[in-house]
Amino acid sequence: MIATALKHEVKDLSLAPQGKQRIEWAGREMPVLRQIRDRFAAEKPLAGIRIVACCHITTETAHLAIAIKAAGADAILIASNPLSTQDDVAASLVVDYGIPVFAFRGEDEATYKRHVQTALDHRPNIIVDDGCDVVATMVQERQHQLGDLIGTTEETTTGIVRLEAMFKAGVLTFPAVNVNDADTKHFFDNRYGTGQSTLDGILRATNILLAGKTIVVAGYGWCGKGTAMRARGMGANVIVTEIDPTKA
Repeated sequence: MIATALKHEVKDLSLAPQGKQRIEWAGREMPVLRQIRDRFAAEKPLAGIRIVACCHITTETAHLAIAIKAAGADAILIASNPLSTQDDVAASLVVDYGIPVFAFRGEDEATYKRHVQTALDHRPNIIVDDGCDVVATMVQERQHQLGDLIGTTEETTTGIVRLEAMFKAGVLTFPAVNVNDADTKHFFDNRYGTGQSTLDGILRATNILLAGKTIVVAGYGWCGKGTAMRARGMGANVIVTEIDPTKA
């Protein structure tokens, strides 16, 4: 059993060696973030800043966390989705990189809410949110901490809807960066990433052959475009439905 004094709540620290291998493998495909990390390691622009990241705990976001720490931040991670957490990656972040992680695959709602409270106990200056739960909980339950907050980022449509509602209600008293609507997210993440991961999820769940199948894509936004592109590339007969006349 691997022991560490670092506060954490992950499934099994003995999974760390496997997680480290997967993190290093993913890093080979992330040269831009690696360059940012190397620069930040020298400049330390986030020195003294407390950061909470509520995100998918995967090999990719592991590199974001590593870059944030290299920049000098005091950061902790919690999971935004209990079904996406990679337990070996979470273990490696704790053991090999010294980053507190509170996440494990399949955690229930009560555990998730407890982790949100743990994150807020960190008294963050910056929140990297996915779904706006951390920010919403701070606004609703911990207004005395708002003075510590420099700002937040949000990467989901759902989270942006919640932030816009807070703005209209006059309770959004700090800057919030709408990452979700950035062109780079639409052009790359939504079109290529979601397009591939959607079909990957279908294949993992069903193990079917897509060639010759008829696939209906409901909606031709960036995610729909990516899914249609990938499905056609694998030999499927693709039908797109769309109620927006311009997209149609």
